[in-house]
Amino acid sequence: MDTPGEEEDELLTTLPVHFSQALHPHLHLHQFQLLSRPLQTPPTAAQAGKRIKARQKSKAGRYEIHVPIDVRPEVWNADRGRAYGAARYEEDREEAAVHDIKLKDKEPEELRLSEVRLLSEKVAHRGEYVLGVVRDGRLHLHPISETHQFRPSQTYLDVIARRTTARERRRDSDEESDGPPPDPDDPNPPAPVVKKAKKTGEIKEVQVTARKAEEKGGQQLFGGLSQIRREILSKMREEREEPWENLDWCDIETEESVDAFEQLFSKRTDVLTSTSKMTDIIDNVKGLR
Repeated sequence: MDTPGEEEDELLTTLPVHFSQALHPHLHLHQFQLLSRPLQTPPTAAQAGKRIKARQKSKAGRYEIHVPIDVRPEVWNADRGRAYGAARYEEDREEAAVHDIKLKDKEPEELRLSEVRLLSEKVAHRGEYVLGVVRDGRLHLHPISETHQFRPSQTYLDVIARRTTARERRRDSDEESDGPPPDPDDPNPPAPVVKKAKKTGEIKEVQVTARKAEEKGGQQLFGGLSQIRREILSKMREEREEPWENLDWCDIETEESVDAFEQLFSKRTDVLTSTSKMTDIIDNVKGLR
């Protein structure tokens, strides 16, 4: 309803809408929130012959993109890069052992972090997502089947954390030990160390009574939580056991990318007639009825 005194919005133009499903269900939306530059190989890495690589776990719906790093001394810490690279190589060996794959040994100078791995996380859709492109005065729409968010994977830091924890445990174990055995030829042997016994508290009798777990919604609360945890661990195990499949990475200027882009545009010019009623559309909108 127009407010008195306000002018109606002027209609500037109308665009015919074309709908295509030529790439369905293989058209995905990939988001890179933490990327501050285009997803391209750095010039120095490209000169060295390095390229972007990609792989997937189709059953788990997981994707990973490997982007080479600019390893010039003025922008990269070589010592830290070697430490991170050695941890990542150890991580890759552990994963390869799960699939009975043996990785070739690397020289110490080869164990450097030379790429960033971007790992995907699938995002649930709320409604229907489409890609829209305007060309020659026409709006072309194509449905998007999946959306994935990519973030840097730094799981190699877990390997470094495990090493640090193991060293601390060995150090604590050495500090608690009795030390080396005494020298039999020493005229003044050290006095034996007498360990103090730990004090134990008074023994008391405790009675335990088993109680049924409270139920919530017809399901046992504790049992339900255990079931959820088992399902999560099962999915994590299945994903770990699924091998990676290598994919071909095609930059924006490659022939494959150009051909895929052209498939977004529908070549049909026949007019579709809608058989739906406005009341049917309103009934499908949540909250209006």
